[in-house]
Amino acid sequence: MAESSQSKSGGKKRPRSESEGDPDADADAASLQSIQLENDLNFTDTAIALQMMKAQFPKLDKVVVRPFILRSQLYSSVKDRTQVDRDLESLKKEAVVRVFKLNTGKDDHAIMFMDDYLAQMENAVKRYDAKDKQLSDVFDWFKQYVIKSKTDVSISHPELCSLLSNGGDVTEKHVTLLINAGLLTRQLIDQNLYWFVIPNIGSILKGLSQGRKELLSLINRTKYKEMVLANLEKKRLRLSPLDIRFHIRDLIGSGLLKTVQSPIGLLIRLSRD
Repeated sequence: MAESSQSKSGGKKRPRSESEGDPDADADAASLQSIQLENDLNFTDTAIALQMMKAQFPKLDKVVVRPFILRSQLYSSVKDRTQVDRDLESLKKEAVVRVFKLNTGKDDHAIMFMDDYLAQMENAVKRYDAKDKQLSDVFDWFKQYVIKSKTDVSISHPELCSLLSNGGDVTEKHVTLLINAGLLTRQLIDQNLYWFVIPNIGSILKGLSQGRKELLSLINRTKYKEMVLANLEKKRLRLSPLDIRFHIRDLIGSGLLKTVQSPIGLLIRLSRD
């Protein structure tokens, strides 16, 4: 008796799905993914962008740092930079956010929601409170009289002492304690001026600088100096605790990378100008 064609083939063939091997379906899926990724990178409102980026801040190992957003990231995600600057000024005056000058570049600024900053500050000063109560009172003075009234990224020594004196008699030891706790740092150009600082952020800033170089090098090694965003986001950086998306937003806003639409999805390309 002759074998049936079914038994010769070893069983029934698996039916093909409607989209399997369909170039049009694959293109549609790539296009949809590209749109979704691009939407994740672009916002129409500064406040919404800040909230979304805070929610997307990478989880960090070994370092306790509250979420912060780089100003360059806002520039990459909200098209109107002038509006971003206006919105930030309003949010600062309303004590919703605080802006900090970073030492990673002349135009680098970090934005942290005020409640996150105060929590970060409280965590940083805990170990000082138990050592010398008389000196550690300066942390309450700093929070009550300096943070609430001074929204700039820096403050002069006379103004700092004047504001702190609303809480009590100020000495140089008080100012030194603020510096040691990581709340202030002296400016290199003028020792009479201080930058406000996010405490315990030093190792993250080192990773930020190294991650920028690593990501730019990764894209620069490709043939056309570009990568599909969907593929790029799957990469892990060796030198930065921050994720790829964090760095992509930063470098687009800084003008070192740009986005380009293509049939295969959104491209991240080195800027040549």
